[in-house]
Amino acid sequence: MMKFSSRLMRTLCLAALIGAAPTLGAFAQDAAAPAAPTAEAPAPVAPETVVAKVGDDEITEADLNFAAEDLAQDIAQMPASERRAFLLRVLIDMKVMAGAAKTAGMDQTPLFAQRLEYLKDRALRRAYFADAIAAGVTEEQVRAEYDKYVAQFQPQEEIHAAHILVETKEEADAIETELKGGADFATIAKEKSIDPGSGANGGDLGFFSKGMMVPEFETAAFALANPGDISAPVQSQFGFHIIKLEEKRESQPPAFEQVAPQLQQQVLMRVFNEKVAELMNGVTVDVTDPELKAAMDAQDAAAAAPAEGEAAQQ
Repeated sequence: MMKFSSRLMRTLCLAALIGAAPTLGAFAQDAAAPAAPTAEAPAPVAPETVVAKVGDDEITEADLNFAAEDLAQDIAQMPASERRAFLLRVLIDMKVMAGAAKTAGMDQTPLFAQRLEYLKDRALRRAYFADAIAAGVTEEQVRAEYDKYVAQFQPQEEIHAAHILVETKEEADAIETELKGGADFATIAKEKSIDPGSGANGGDLGFFSKGMMVPEFETAAFALANPGDISAPVQSQFGFHIIKLEEKRESQPPAFEQVAPQLQQQVLMRVFNEKVAELMNGVTVDVTDPELKAAMDAQDAAAAAPAEGEAAQQ
């Protein structure tokens, strides 16, 4: 059975809120060439704009935005051009069913009152997260996180190689003889390699680092010393390879634009944890259900154990 630490639970809470956070699209664009203006870009619509009526009830642009937040996963794979119409249909159904529920008196029950309070708290939590936490994450903070990442980056040796893959040792030996006689490596790869991914590209595998290839192939590839060197036939689970070294280099940290979204999440998680800890300071929480209290205590103990182990090692 999976055990959830309080830190993991906090991460899951953040994941539930993340749709309300601003993205770093603008951050990434700052360092890129300016995009050409697009005539198709729609103008912003005011939240109070009425987009439809169901009887006497109005559906506004804000309602569409709220529905988009709630149904983010449902519309994620939907073409952007179809989302607003889909959300409007959902809201129309919602208005009709809500009216039927009121007529049936469902809005007068104690359970509905409890649900309404829950939904109010959820909406306020989301608003606080968006306005007081996520909106405070700046480009400067994310770039500082990137600078820290670059400072800690450990370069690795990468090689650019090509290979010819065949089924038997006899085929590999024959190709090795051809290559020693001056045959073109890329031409033979296109004609004879059984690797469907690289064969059509002259055997080109691009750059890779250690740990990305099967051991036998990796050992032989990284043993090649100079660009242009070609290995003897090497057997792996896929067959027999003849490998050509194209280039060696040290890996470089990715550009800011590539990792900005992940770094934003890291900063957001840190700010989120700090803000929740600040809000919880001085707040008394009394868990009256014994089983729930025991489960939460177990989660807190599981989260504290790794932290104590790390402190002992320092």
